[in-house]
Amino acid sequence: MLNNIGLPGILLIAVVVLVLFGRGKISSLMGEVGKGITSFKKGISEGKQELENAASEGAEMARDVTPDVEKDKA
Repeated sequence: MLNNIGLPGILLIAVVVLVLFGRGKISSLMGEVGKGITSFKKGISEGKQELENAASEGAEMARDVTPDVEKDKA
């Protein structure tokens, strides 16, 4: 069904949306969409950084857990 839309169909849909909602409403909507995308990307990068920090801290903790042979002899 959507394979037959083509460029004229897309332009017609864009014009109808512009007439129904107006330029100001569409502009503010696109601004909110942009803010949402930016927030999503920021959250993804912060989550990735948090996982990397947790992994590096976990590796350090594993090294700290190993028993010290010198203390056991004393």
